[in-house]
Amino acid sequence: MLKRLQLILFLLLSAFVFSQTLSSKLDKQTLALGEPGILQIHISDLQAKDVLSAPKNELLPFHFEEIKDSISKQMDSYDRIIEFAVFEEGKFTIPALDFRINGKLVKTIPYDIEVINTAQKGDEINDIMKNKQVDLGVQDYWQMYKWYILGVLILLALIFIIYQLIKYGKRKKSDPIVMTNQTLRELEKLKKKNYIEDGNYRSFYVELLDITRNFITKQYKIPADVLLTDDLIDIIKLNNTISPDNEKIIEDIFLRGDLVKFAKVFPDQQNMQDDFDQMKTFVKRSSKDLEIEHLRTGV
Repeated sequence: MLKRLQLILFLLLSAFVFSQTLSSKLDKQTLALGEPGILQIHISDLQAKDVLSAPKNELLPFHFEEIKDSISKQMDSYDRIIEFAVFEEGKFTIPALDFRINGKLVKTIPYDIEVINTAQKGDEINDIMKNKQVDLGVQDYWQMYKWYILGVLILLALIFIIYQLIKYGKRKKSDPIVMTNQTLRELEKLKKKNYIEDGNYRSFYVELLDITRNFITKQYKIPADVLLTDDLIDIIKLNNTISPDNEKIIEDIFLRGDLVKFAKVFPDQQNMQDDFDQMKTFVKRSSKDLEIEHLRTGV
């Protein structure tokens, strides 16, 4: 019995002399919404031992917003002071917090905290500072609205580009030079059929007049494709769009072509070649006719 008492006294004395003491203190257990609270943790008789705990700003649970977390460690003491706030009403608990001293686990005591809303219904809320009216300059407005302005400018630029492309496409399709070149290619195809060399004057004049009618219709906007030769010649003379020299070429070739189709004349190769060359000349000079017409009408 005596030996047992001596052993207990020895253990208590060893614990008193060689063990560390962990203590904690909470400054208040009732807080207003957002009011700071302070939790202090102290370890004494540390004897230069290592202390491990949760990292800074991560010691307290989720609802506790840590404002400041400071740690001070000396040879024989360890202090950690945490300033926190809670932004929800209700009751919350700071649980027992773990600290390891040279691998040995020790815990703080838990604390219950009540958070209340001190604002009363009907309380007048005053701003800390009165609102100030700030005068904005051009640079300020530019910084605020520059992306909207740039977006509008880009959109307008795209609309303008699309409009010009459509306009250019239409102009290109109706350009007199385009129609002239196309008709010259058709005349070259006719030449390669060797109607002149073979003396096939009827086929030659039929196709030559068809090409020319189609050209006059599109280039001069005269319905040559549906008019009889005499009517077409009368309209050309009244229209004044085609120059007199070109009028003479058209009149001579169309009248001769009609006589050939009805077997009233039989042209030789030289006549056919001359008419072909004259028609090419007319087609090439047509753009000049249109330029003069545009200047005359102011289009």
